[in-house]
Amino acid sequence: MSSVEEFRAEIRGWLATHLTGDFAALRGRGGPGREHEVFAERLEWERHMAAAGWTCVGWPEEYGGRGATLEQQVAFHEEYALADAPARVNHIAEQLLGPTLIAFGTPEQRARFLPPIVAAEELWCQGYSEPDAGSDLANVRTRAERDGDHWVVTGQKIWTSLAHESQWCFVVARTEPGSRRHHGLSYLLVPLDQPGVEVRPITQLTGTSEFNEVFFDGARTRADHIVGAPGDGWRVAMATLGFERGVSTLGQQVGFRRELETLVETAGRNGAADDPLIRDRLARAWTGLETIRCNALRMLDGVASGAPGPEASIGKIFWATWHRELGELAMDVCGAGGMLAAGEPYDLDDWQRLFLFSRSDTIYAGSNEIQRNIIAERVLGLPKEARP
Repeated sequence: MSSVEEFRAEIRGWLATHLTGDFAALRGRGGPGREHEVFAERLEWERHMAAAGWTCVGWPEEYGGRGATLEQQVAFHEEYALADAPARVNHIAEQLLGPTLIAFGTPEQRARFLPPIVAAEELWCQGYSEPDAGSDLANVRTRAERDGDHWVVTGQKIWTSLAHESQWCFVVARTEPGSRRHHGLSYLLVPLDQPGVEVRPITQLTGTSEFNEVFFDGARTRADHIVGAPGDGWRVAMATLGFERGVSTLGQQVGFRRELETLVETAGRNGAADDPLIRDRLARAWTGLETIRCNALRMLDGVASGAPGPEASIGKIFWATWHRELGELAMDVCGAGGMLAAGEPYDLDDWQRLFLFSRSDTIYAGSNEIQRNIIAERVLGLPKEARP
């Protein structure tokens, strides 16, 4: 196993060599609010990475990964972001589902589903939120009934990122009739390309549609496509959320830093930095970003093995609130001109897109309100919130 610096130099050199030619045009493309950008080309890039062994670097070697240490994974995500490489198209499978299957899946499930994730041949989405159960996952109503060798799934999921590009969805469904809250839930792996599944893109404030509604009307999946035991879905789903708060957030913060640095340059260029209040907010944004990084490193250091625990919710609140406020600051730096679209019919610039899409940061992947409840109840040990 190479040292962290050797590993960092290896990925840096590979990116410098391969983000060239046709791939050079992909730099900086994609990401939240921009997932529609050159998606097919980014998928081709992801498969190019897979062929060179640069997908799923943190997975054990026996499952197709590199067995990278936590420090090496941090180096990978930071170097990837520093190279301005395109946003990954299979993040949900690589960072959420894959580690969940490694931890909870059967040998047969790992053999079936992990290799196509490593190769970027199958794309996944996450079927958690519902119209009446956004971040309150325990309130899901989508149900699944056993019918011989299959589960039959009926219900609706919403805010399903990239469902329109995915072949599979991991779905939390209620499999025990009459059960309530987190009891009676199961974690199912459901193919999307079948009768009984309808995906409807949702037009967002940005004018793009990376979120979707997914309707299941008698959709079927094999009986052995259940992760964990029937009724054990809550525990498995919580582990997946823990993986979501993992090491890849360090790469995300490199992107945040680039946005802040560019905003500082913009404020200096257009005179906004002459306003002492703007200068103070820019300084506070820099301080906040340093705090986010320190908290993320502390959290990851405490969970070098396994999924991050409920304390990871602290990091989610930090970065989501910080990024939303950065979008608001960007609009104030741009001034009145920031209210005008760059072109017809709704051509947004980077700052406008940041402002609009970052409104969702404090909602998706667990709203701030839910994260505060998790911290209060599972970290601080306070009494649970009263429920009807």
